[in-house]
Amino acid sequence: MTTTLNPQQVGERAAQILAAIETHPLHQRLTSSSMKYSTCWATFTGYPLVARWNLDTDAGPLLTEALRVLALKAAVFGLTGDEKAAELLVPPPVDEMIHAVLAQFTVMTRMQADLGVTFPHATELEEFTYSRGCVTDTYYAAAGWGEQPLRYWLDAAEVDRRLTVLDTVYAGAGVRGWGRAHDINFDAGRSPAVVG
Repeated sequence: MTTTLNPQQVGERAAQILAAIETHPLHQRLTSSSMKYSTCWATFTGYPLVARWNLDTDAGPLLTEALRVLALKAAVFGLTGDEKAAELLVPPPVDEMIHAVLAQFTVMTRMQADLGVTFPHATELEEFTYSRGCVTDTYYAAAGWGEQPLRYWLDAAEVDRRLTVLDTVYAGAGVRGWGRAHDINFDAGRSPAVVG
């Protein structure tokens, strides 16, 4: 994605938005309710891409990344009014946590109104072609947050490689198409049996 925005301007605005989120009276509710959403988080192609994924240790850092990206997206949208420009490239694990945060609809609606920002997210505009050094990284650095944790910020080529590994592992359990179909027969007794 190309842009004509000044990265420093985006970064400064994003840092302001994130600080406002973190000091908002609903911040604690947002973070705690997003963490309680864990039973609905699981997809086959988001969090499982993180090596040795563990909800207990990975949920907090991923929530931090999701809030940072939402602040960046809100900054871009606020400066441009362009939903497409605001749909920054991010890797699937971070995007999945963004979905968990945005599922807290009431809290996010109140925060948007209170902060005077929009947290844009358009699934039809998403592309999973994030690569190191793209404009997302430039904005992130300009916000003063340092380098993204590479455990979650996976380059598209690495995502593709890991998806291939996951597809093989899932196939052994009868799961096909990265969770879009399976051959598990739940009526085959106490433990689900794979029907061949």
